[in-house]
Amino acid sequence: MEKRTSEQQSFVDRLVGVNEVAPVVELARQFVQILRERRPEELDGWMERAKNSPASELRRFAAGLKREEAAVRAALEQSWSNGQVEGQIHRLKLIKRQMYERGKLDLLKLRLQQAA
Repeated sequence: MEKRTSEQQSFVDRLVGVNEVAPVVELARQFVQILRERRPEELDGWMERAKNSPASELRRFAAGLKREEAAVRAALEQSWSNGQVEGQIHRLKLIKRQMYERGKLDLLKLRLQQAA
């Protein structure tokens, strides 16, 4: 759980005390636990509860997860990640944006080699 100041925690406690907000907060916490603890077996039950949620945003989120269910399950079940690849792509795009209209491919290649 993230660190909150006493003022922030007090605000969260008051917000959760509102009847309409409490079930949404509980569903959000459950989803975070499913992700952190990698429990794909609980995903179906969570999506069903979210689909019946009073919050339209949560219902849309659950519908989106259902459309991408195979990818979500793979993310929960597989131990590997494409984070390194995404990081390299981000670095390349950042350098490319910094060079916008300043040079051609040879200069981009030189900048990438220097950044490595």
